[in-house]
Amino acid sequence: MKQVNPEKKPSRLRLLRIFNPLAKGIKRPSRLVRALLLLALLYSLAAVPICLYNYYRTLPDLFDPRPAPAGQAAEQPKPGVVFTGALITLGDQLLVAWLPNDIIYPTVLMDNPQNFQLGQLEVIRDSVRVLRDKLSRQRTTDKIDPLVDRAFAEFNIKADSWLFPSAEGSYRQAVGSLRAYQRNLVNGKSHFYPRSDNLIELLDQLTSRLGGANQRLGNAPRDWTFRLSQETAGDRYSEGEKMTRVHVPWTEVDDHFYYARGVAYALRAVMLAVDWEFREVLKIKRSRELLQNIIAELALANFEPLLVQNGSRDSIWANHSLTLMATLESVRQKMLDLKQILER
Repeated sequence: MKQVNPEKKPSRLRLLRIFNPLAKGIKRPSRLVRALLLLALLYSLAAVPICLYNYYRTLPDLFDPRPAPAGQAAEQPKPGVVFTGALITLGDQLLVAWLPNDIIYPTVLMDNPQNFQLGQLEVIRDSVRVLRDKLSRQRTTDKIDPLVDRAFAEFNIKADSWLFPSAEGSYRQAVGSLRAYQRNLVNGKSHFYPRSDNLIELLDQLTSRLGGANQRLGNAPRDWTFRLSQETAGDRYSEGEKMTRVHVPWTEVDDHFYYARGVAYALRAVMLAVDWEFREVLKIKRSRELLQNIIAELALANFEPLLVQNGSRDSIWANHSLTLMATLESVRQKMLDLKQILER
């Protein structure tokens, strides 16, 4: 009969023994190494889920940058203060915990909040660009406001830059530049021109951004992998349309979803500021109701499924990419309608 050595422990127990700093027969340096290994194990098992949960909670809530209704506020803000304030609030939200440039565990794995922040950042960049080129100048020949120009440059630092300069450091300076511009608006040292042509330029930029987000969402379904290219559509001097393979790996479906959510979230804040700043233009053009519908539909995009699914069109399981795309495409069409009304 085969005898079992009582001192020979199962391999699983021997593996766990390397994490035990109190095991018998080991020297002090080994105890220190095992203590560090035990702390790393506890961190992976306990602290990491807590960190992930805490960072996911940093996704911001909806907010309204507009001032209190007339009669409740002592003095109405000057032109541009509300619009700039919306951009400042969006920038401050990014700085709560900027994730796209993280290179350490575990935040490097949290790609959903990262993509939400990237979508939010793109809308800020578009809005600041129009603020620099159009909204802060009466004519295109006028001098560019140095504070807005500085904010534009600082917001355009690469999102994954983590040193010399760090992205969050540059964005913090950009928010500071916007605050200085906002103070100058109050003091009359800077200007903001809420004209219809400037609003058209802003809508043009943001509609293009929304179209790009919708294209990402539209590429997610698996039942349409080959599409006819559209680059030469309507161009009589070009031809040669060809089939293009569209393939989004299943690991990136949620990335595109959260990017589009970030775009929609920031776009809603900007449109609320537009509703205030351009209220006279919208009143003259009888288009404020259309803008209100745009804002209401953007709020519908602020949903977060437990798991971003990519079911087929006839499946009992949801396709969250197509659901969000339908909402944002409706918003994009209304924005195009608003632009056409302003151009009349």
